[in-house]
Amino acid sequence: MPNLDSKQRTYGFFAALTAFLMWGLLPIYWKSLIVVNPFEILCHRIIWSLVFIAIILTILKGWKETFASMRSPRDIGILILSSLMIGGNWLLYIWAVNTNHVLETSLGYYINPLVTMLLGFIFYRERMKPLQIVAIGLATLGVINSIFSYGELPWISLTLAISFAFYGLLRKVASVESLPGLFLETMVLAPLALGYLVKLQLNGTSALFTVSPTIDLLLIGAGAATATPLIGFAFGARRLRLSTLGILQYVAPSIAFLLGVFVYKEPFTASHLVTFALIWSGLAVYTGESIWTLRQHRRQTRKQ
Repeated sequence: MPNLDSKQRTYGFFAALTAFLMWGLLPIYWKSLIVVNPFEILCHRIIWSLVFIAIILTILKGWKETFASMRSPRDIGILILSSLMIGGNWLLYIWAVNTNHVLETSLGYYINPLVTMLLGFIFYRERMKPLQIVAIGLATLGVINSIFSYGELPWISLTLAISFAFYGLLRKVASVESLPGLFLETMVLAPLALGYLVKLQLNGTSALFTVSPTIDLLLIGAGAATATPLIGFAFGARRLRLSTLGILQYVAPSIAFLLGVFVYKEPFTASHLVTFALIWSGLAVYTGESIWTLRQHRRQTRKQ
């Protein structure tokens, strides 16, 4: 990771935090589109994201940087892989939310930091302190409890966790800034998405301009709802340690958890409580250790 000053790291922190707050509230958005097929929603996300990002690039005069990124075969290859990762993640997430699995998406994004920290250890040799290992152990016990309680692998949760963790890793290693990178990713997915939407229009089965003006606005607005947090996340991922991202990634599932239990009234059993309690305990230990380390670092800096 490139050496960055404290100001850049601060910008990265708040960009990533905003992204996770927005992701936590996304179930409300997708629930409003429950009458639309999940794959059609995904295709609209891709197309309108491409349009939205193109407008921003034009305003910011960022086309030169975008086209420069296309000269690197390595970066193009990485962005193709990252586009497949995020496209699959989007589709599964929309489907899960609109089939009443918001709690499972929440669990998936609680697991996600574990995968992220593991990738940080494998690829960046980011050392984990004893209390951090304890925290990961507690969260892992929560996942194991979920598996034994239901007698099956929580595939929705694990797929969301793994796909997004690898997306973050791929965006971190690609030497492409957030906005140009996201434009290129959506451009990779756009031909398939556009072809599907054109087919729906020709068959008269498209939801756009046929259901209601509200649905039309929500489908078109999916571009901004999708691109804005992704831009923030990609910006932050290039300026923060993967372990720091691991802490921030608990924000989104916490919001989704509250929505699933208190707003959408999904079943929340004693087994669910044990699973989430273990994961929350891990989060408390990990966060506490991180805050203590930060304070110690500040004290040492003041003494120098």
